[in-house]
Amino acid sequence: MKSLNLTRPQILMVVGLPGAGKSFFSRQFSETFSAPVVSFDRIRYELFNKPSYSADENDLVSRLAAYQIEELFKTNRSFIVDGGCNARVDRISLAQLAKKANYDTSVVWVQTDAVTTKQRALKRSPRREDDKYNTSLTEQQYDAFARRFTEPTRENYVVISGKHTYNAQAKMVLRKLVAAREARADAAHRHEVVQSKQASERPAPQRRDITIR
Repeated sequence: MKSLNLTRPQILMVVGLPGAGKSFFSRQFSETFSAPVVSFDRIRYELFNKPSYSADENDLVSRLAAYQIEELFKTNRSFIVDGGCNARVDRISLAQLAKKANYDTSVVWVQTDAVTTKQRALKRSPRREDDKYNTSLTEQQYDAFARRFTEPTRENYVVISGKHTYNAQAKMVLRKLVAAREARADAAHRHEVVQSKQASERPAPQRRDITIR
């Protein structure tokens, strides 16, 4: 197994339409870098034989995922969140928690056209590795998930194609993570230089002659 050599631990929030290929990327990236995955689909699979995706069901899945995330913060290791971050408000909330835990966050947007994603989401096959914990959606369920998805804009994100090979996807993500690490190191170096310069330019304290009688 390789390891992610990052300045600070990272949360990768994997987002995209249902059937985009989020689980495909998350599983293989996890196996490559020994990074834990918080999978909303896996939690739902373990809890419900026939998921309804109701508000109460979604709330329970989200609360259990939040508990897993809280525990993973204690490990100081990078990890992946697959699901639950499709809405910008959810990503902002998680990013705020991550900041308090001294974690960085990145969004991995698995981009696949709507026709393909809908075909995949409506016809899942348990024989496929990445459909094992995903049930087929109805058109209404797919549309509800699609409406909730908010495309990343001003966030720290990278786009990968849900139709590319995993190797091509991983290269794009790693390139983004390395660039972020180098930018952080460069910013830290510049800060040290400024601090050193300010210290050298600071006038020395004046001595006063004191006579003791």
